[in-house]
Order: sequence, then structure tokens, then C-alpha cells
Amino acid sequence: MKTLHDITQHSIFRYVDHTKETTFQSKSYTAVTSFAIDDAIATAVSRHAAPPTMRLWVHPKTVVLGIPDTRVPYLEEGITLLKEAGYHVIVRNSGGLAVLLDEEILNISLILPNMGGTSIYDCYEAMVTFVQYMLKDVTQDIEAYEIVGSYCPGDYDLSINGRKFAGISQRRIKDAAAVQIYLDVNGDSQKRAQLIQDFYRVAIKGEKTKFTYPEVDPNKMASLTELTGHIMTVDDMIHRAKSTLQHVSEELVEGRFSSDEIETFHYRMGMMVKRNEKIRQIVNDVL
Repeated sequence: MKTLHDITQHSIFRYVDHTKETTFQSKSYTAVTSFAIDDAIATAVSRHAAPPTMRLWVHPKTVVLGIPDTRVPYLEEGITLLKEAGYHVIVRNSGGLAVLLDEEILNISLILPNMGGTSIYDCYEAMVTFVQYMLKDVTQDIEAYEIVGSYCPGDYDLSINGRKFAGISQRRIKDAAAVQIYLDVNGDSQKRAQLIQDFYRVAIKGEKTKFTYPEVDPNKMASLTELTGHIMTVDDMIHRAKSTLQHVSEELVEGRFSSDEIETFHYRMGMMVKRNEKIRQIVNDVL
């Protein structure tokens, strides 16, 4: 399995902690903002105008839909259900299907340069080994394979004893790769999965669809606290992520974003807003 050491020769990493943000560049800090920020960083990293970057982010009660999720036959009814449950709804620009975020789920983005000749699988494996190292003192049982019955299933689901606690997606911009993972740290994972199960039930109503959506089984999902028997917190995982990054690099920098990154962010934010126009109109109709 490839490690972060295997796929990058850079000794300097930038560390960005956005877990306590409420605004960014005078814009409300939502998951839409986060995906635009990652795109801006990836653009700069691809040009070697910024070092490889790890960014941490957290958002309150949000369901992030994948593009295929917007093609379900009863999308408006599905979004109505999510809104009535108190969740913000957005569509992301990276691969995958619906995932749920809240204050007890930590997102990590590893944004790496010179990945044009590196397979997407090697980048996924780098994130897997990164998380395994983060938790090496707690568990040696983390595995990466598709957990059938989980939401947003994929070949690099992270699980312990067959129950998923993390999913990885990836986005390429030029020769940079933004590898993004959500870590279910604490809280009621079955209740989260039940909401996604209900979304598909209401939004599909058993109709035949061209795309195969997951049949979510809430029992296939669990938090790290539940799986390890150790009380885990987002703050603890932030510390572990930073310590692991220090282990795989020689120097961490925590500088501000450049003017070019900020300009790119505003451009990418406009693209994300446009991508979410359909969802925003449905939400307005619901309200």
C-alpha cells in the first residue's frame, strides 16, 4: 500500500485549521465554501505557488449530495425531508454520493502536487495509511474496502470489524490532487445513516433508476468512539492529524492564503454557487 512518503517528495507542508471558522473572506462558511477553498488551494499547489497542504474542516448539520443524488426522481421531497430534520443541503464538486456532516465529524483534505502521473488509487492509499498512523495507538484493525450497506460506499471505505467510520473522495485540478476524507468521530452514527436511508426512500420511492443508489443499512455505520471503545473527540483528532503531518514532513507552515488563492477562491465559489442553484431553488420552494 502506498504511503504519503511514497507519493510526495516535499518536506514542507502547509497546515490549515478551519474547524472553528464561521466566515471566510466575508462569506458565510458552509460546506459550499469549503469545497471552493480546496479548489483554490489545489490550483495554487498545482502551479507550485503554494506548498502541499493539509486542511481540516467541520460543518454543522449538513447533507452533502453527490451529483448522481440530484437525479433521483423525487429530489424535492428528499430535500424537504432533510430540511425538516434541520439539515443544510448542498451538492459537492468531487466524486461520490450523499454523506452527512455535523460538529462531531472531522473532514481532512490532503492537497498534493505533481500527481498527474500518480493513480487515484495511490492517492487513496496515502490517505488510508495517514489515518492508520493517526490512530495507531488506539487500533490496528482499520481496513479499507467497500462496506455494502453504508452510505456513499466505495473501495476505500475505512472500517473496523465491517462497520464504516470514514469515506474518501478525490478531486484533480491540473496535476494536483485534493484527497478528502470525513471521519465519524463521535455521536449517533446509526441515526445519521437512518436519515440518509430515509432520503433515498422518499426521493426514489422504489422506482427503477439508471443509477444504482445504495441500500443504506444504519447498522453498517459507526463512530470511532463506538468502534474503539475510547472516547474520541474532534479536538483529539485534530491534534492527531497535525502530529501525523509533522511525522511525515520536516516543516509545517501556517501562513495566510495568497492574493492569487483568494482570487481563485472567489471564482471557484461562484462555480459552486451555480452548481447549487437547483438545490437552492428547491430549498426556497420548501421554505
